[in-house]
Amino acid sequence: MTQPRPIPNALTIAGSDPSGGAGIQADLKAFSALGAYGTSVITALTAQSTRGVAGVHPVPADFIGLQLKTLLDDVHIDAVKIGMVASREVAETIRAALERRRPHWTVLDPVMVAKSGDVLVDDAGIRAVRDVLVPLADLITPNLPEAAVLLDRPAPTDRAGMEALAPALRELGAGATLLKGGHLESAECPDLLITAEATTWVEAVRVDTANLHGTGCSLSSAITARLAAGATLPAAVADAKRWLGEALAASQRLAVGRGHGPVHHFHAWW
Repeated sequence: MTQPRPIPNALTIAGSDPSGGAGIQADLKAFSALGAYGTSVITALTAQSTRGVAGVHPVPADFIGLQLKTLLDDVHIDAVKIGMVASREVAETIRAALERRRPHWTVLDPVMVAKSGDVLVDDAGIRAVRDVLVPLADLITPNLPEAAVLLDRPAPTDRAGMEALAPALRELGAGATLLKGGHLESAECPDLLITAEATTWVEAVRVDTANLHGTGCSLSSAITARLAAGATLPAAVADAKRWLGEALAASQRLAVGRGHGPVHHFHAWW
């Protein structure tokens, strides 16, 4: 009798969000909702709510390295998602650990710009992500402001501008890029999947909601979960984007905080 395939293991390397809508907490929820067993390595503690970030307490790079070594020496990881990284030392620590025990898929969500437009990391942090982690990644998932920061150019304002960025994004060295179009002013919310083989639009209708906290974290983690389960990259992106749209549409069922609330990760179950 054929044994069923084991449930895949996914890893998130990111900061903690006490409100549960972003960071490690959102990643683990997305992994679970999309059928992967979630593990985590915490890079920072934050004082954060749905109304903003009040403080950040970084975890020392050597302890991040110890978390990674201890976990990877024991647990086989099928896919990893990397979130916000603010220093070269941490970036190099993560890269060294993943090069020693490389999972089949590495997804990088280059969290650099807050929804307010504020840049969250300094120039050294931006260079560390671009030079150390982007070439390691099989997929990066920048939104338009983040892509602009990575490339040091203005953010696109339409589909043509997004397509014009494709060659420069390919030159950064990642295997593929999902350029997220959520910042466009339109009734649609299109993303552009850029691979060595093709450039493909992934379409969705924009959901009218203020519950946008952690959408980038949740999408990249949902993609990671589907990749861990064996989906192709285009299928993983399409599945994750469909799931996120449903999670946004169901977010009004939650009553979390007085700011920008989270998406409903478990809309299919609760």
